[in-house]
Amino acid sequence: MSEQQADEKMPAKSASGVPSMQSKYSERVVPVLMEEFGYKNPMQVPRLVKITLNMGLGQAVGNANLIKTAVEELSLIAGQRAVATKAKKSIANFKLREGVAIGCMVTLRKRQMWHFLERLLSVALPRVRDFRGVGGKAFDGRGNYSIGLREQLIFPEIDYDKVEQTLGLSISFVTTAETDEEGKALLKHLGMPFRN
Repeated sequence: MSEQQADEKMPAKSASGVPSMQSKYSERVVPVLMEEFGYKNPMQVPRLVKITLNMGLGQAVGNANLIKTAVEELSLIAGQRAVATKAKKSIANFKLREGVAIGCMVTLRKRQMWHFLERLLSVALPRVRDFRGVGGKAFDGRGNYSIGLREQLIFPEIDYDKVEQTLGLSISFVTTAETDEEGKALLKHLGMPFRN
């Protein structure tokens, strides 16, 4: 891939080289959240720490090639190399042995995280068939949020013709918010399309 092609795939940056979603957070979201929750200091405002993408592949027990394909596809989606996750213990009923690869995951922080969030909100989610927004109840009690996607094909990085099998993935947003209400407000102001 040439340098020009690589630049075309990256989301927009502001003049300072900071991802535009990060600029939006610091310039627009922080003041709104300070007013909404009465924070006295900008450092109290909840922020996004990391985004984790996970693919669980139970059927990979009998098909080792599936893991390789999933790692490549998840790496394309995230813009960062994904790693295979292995079974921690053997379970006879599932024909699972300890140490066998059964999924893959990638953790995004800082600039990669902001770029991914922008692509997810502006390009990928609108491509979901019959999309009516994401559910607002998948918080964990501490302001962290998770969504599940049924197929990887909504990401433009995935070549439809090369896909052997549609794979679902879960995306977790880890925030510094102390309550679900604060976490939801942060994601909503960043552009997360919650259902009413």
